[in-house]
Amino acid sequence: MNVQIEESWKLRLQDEFSKDYFKQLVQFVKSEYHSKNIYPPGKLIFNAFNKCAFDNVKLVIIGQDPYHGLGQANGLCFSVNHGVALPPSLQNIFKEIHSDLGLSVPNNGNLEKWSEQGVMLLNATLTVRANQAGSHQNKGWEQFTDAVIKCLSEEKDGLVFLLWGAYAQRKGEQIDRCKHLVLKSPHPSPFSADRGFFGCKHFSKANTYLRKKGKAPIDWSL
Repeated sequence: MNVQIEESWKLRLQDEFSKDYFKQLVQFVKSEYHSKNIYPPGKLIFNAFNKCAFDNVKLVIIGQDPYHGLGQANGLCFSVNHGVALPPSLQNIFKEIHSDLGLSVPNNGNLEKWSEQGVMLLNATLTVRANQAGSHQNKGWEQFTDAVIKCLSEEKDGLVFLLWGAYAQRKGEQIDRCKHLVLKSPHPSPFSADRGFFGCKHFSKANTYLRKKGKAPIDWSL
């Protein structure tokens, strides 16, 4: 199956694309885009991969679903397009970066700059119906993104994984802790951020680890 995805990822994920579950997933997603309002735009489904080639990955943030509001989702977890109001979880991420690193809170939520530095912004599910959170869960995306995480864990060394909330932490159980740094906290949602996301200092801890591994730190400003 010829999936339109960045070449280094296509090379490593080709076996997944040929599996029955993925073929069924593709048929489901095509049907949904044809008959319903689906986010993100089709060309951005694999944006997290296209903006961050396999060889460039230094850090992985795992989200759950794309945003399901008009114009929000751009294929990068927690990220929104320029001109879109900042969702509450992203506001809290920026507050923690300000507290941790002293960086000013940006007025836009497009996180492409992070991706281009090697931050893989990976949602567990890559598509969603408009205004229906979770509507594309359990259709095959989770199996695919599990394979992505397994590939990163096994084939790379010295990555940082930021696992915010119980869902991401379950998703990350397969990560090899002997090879990678795994940082866990509650989700940045307003419902849980004050239970340990605020004050987690994941952004400075990640950069300290990357420097120890001889890698350039992430510039978390936008």
